[in-house]
Parts: sequence; structure tokens; C-alpha cells
Amino acid sequence: LGRMKPVIVVHGGAGRIFKEREEGCRAGVVRAALRGYSVLKQGGSAVDAVEEAVQSMEDDPHFNAGCGSVLNEKGEVEMDAIIMDGKNLDSGAVSAVKCIANPIKLARLVMEKTKHMLLTDHGAQLFAQTMGIPEIPGEKLITERSRERWKKNLEPDSNPEEFQKDLGTVGAVAVDSEGNVACATSTGGLSNKLIGRVGDTACIGSGGYADNHSGATSTTGHGESIMKVVLARLILYHMEQGMSPEVAADTALDYMKTRVGGLGGVIVVNKAGEWAARFSTKQMSWATVKDDNLHYGIHAGEKHIKSVDAALASEREGF
Repeated sequence: LGRMKPVIVVHGGAGRIFKEREEGCRAGVVRAALRGYSVLKQGGSAVDAVEEAVQSMEDDPHFNAGCGSVLNEKGEVEMDAIIMDGKNLDSGAVSAVKCIANPIKLARLVMEKTKHMLLTDHGAQLFAQTMGIPEIPGEKLITERSRERWKKNLEPDSNPEEFQKDLGTVGAVAVDSEGNVACATSTGGLSNKLIGRVGDTACIGSGGYADNHSGATSTTGHGESIMKVVLARLILYHMEQGMSPEVAADTALDYMKTRVGGLGGVIVVNKAGEWAARFSTKQMSWATVKDDNLHYGIHAGEKHIKSVDAALASEREGF
């Protein structure tokens, strides 16, 4: 087996990214991609790399995951996350978790330390305590922006659907030098959602899927629509039928749009290390590193390319 060239692709959510947030979103996905790539370059696994990349975005208040998550109807943060290992199809997920900084870490522990795949709410909280994950006050995860939006959505003439277009689930997919693939996805869900609502992110095959035989994908967009078509698995199915990552992604997104009227975005890598970042929404922040080149963008057709060295240098100087 020849050594694979490692590849990482990340997304910071599909939807409408407001002008004043563009720079922060771009910088955030670039930082996440570089961090995940450095794990791969040091011989780390795809699972390590996607966890690292997603954690970086959970810690970044620009994204609807971890700190910066949107609020449910009661004004609280409830988060979902999933991670999957393409080698043996092991997966771990958590849903409706509160008061922890990095749900993706907890999802990984569910995968590795339990016989289960998904823990929810109170049970997930007990498991986090058992694993020694520190609880943080829920307020610590709430940004001024999330609270403002929540208040706006409570107004009688408001239309929460309007705001839900500006989503921001985060995700990563990778192939490591051993040729193993993995995916990870994390989100705060929909603004002003019902208490206990779980979207696509925590659901295997919807929020993400990884299988060494075909590839890995992480999705973002309208969760209920994604669940209806089992979007992540659908993309891999198309790749198993011989489609390239890009064509598979477009075909599946198109089906979701025509069949259920849902919009979203996806990142994909196949077992050969070919990648794609595609979306049917107005925007999706994404970044990828392959062959020591960084590619990134937000708008349809936008693609910047930098060498990793140049990108790391500007990282250090502040983006």
C-alpha cells in the first residue's frame, strides 16, 4: 500500500453569511483546516484530524457550534455532534447536550468508551461527568449575537425561518496517510427550536458518514430536509456508483432541493483523496488542504489558493 497524501476539508456552515461576518468565518475555517492538516502531517489519524478541526470551530464564536451556538425557544444552548471512523464504521454522537465546551470530544468518547453510538441530554451529561469533562455555565457558550437573535425571533411579527438561513453547523472530513477516512460534524441547531429538537447532525448517515470503501462527507443546512434524504449516505452511494465527489455532492443536493425543497451544503473526500465543497445555499464557508496547498472560499465559484507555509505565516501574524 502506497502512502496516501493526507487531505482535510472543513466547512463552517451553509446559509447566508452576513457581510460583517465574512472575514471571521473565512479565518475560522482556514485556521481549522490548518490545524487538522498539521495533525495529518505529523502522522495523526483522520479521526484525530477531524476532531481537532471541529474543536477549533466549536471554540470560535463565529460558528453555530460550541461557543456561539444559537438558542432554543427557552433561550438555552443545546448542541449535537457526531464523529465517524471509516475504517470500521464506528461512530459516536451526542444530542441536546448543554454546558460543555466541546461536544465533538464527548462524541468521540461515546465512540471509543461505550458500546453505544448516540447518547442524549441527561444521559450524555452523566457520561461527560464520568469521563471527567468539565461542566461550564451555559452562559459561557452564549454570545451577544445569539441572544440578540433569540430576542428578535420572539417578537410576534418575527419570522425565525428567515434567521435560520444563517446557520453555521461546522464539520470536517479527512483522509490520512494510511488511507483511512473520517468525518465530524457539530452544531447548536436551529435558532428558537423546540426544546429537545435534534436535527441531522447527530444522526448517522445524515449529518455525516465515513467509509474507507468510498469516502467521507459532512453536511450542513436545513436539518429536517437532510434527514429526509439521508444526505451524507446518499452522496457516498453516488460515489459507489462511480461519481466523482463533486458530481455526487451536486446530484444529492439537487435531489434534496427538488424532492423536499431543502437547501444545504456538503464537504466530501473520496478514498483516492479527491475532494469537493458544494452548496445550494447562498454561501458556505469552507477550506481544504491538500499537497501543502490551502484552498478556501465562501461564495459560489470563489476559490483562493495559498501555500500552507504562507497561510501559516499569516496565521501567526493574525489573519
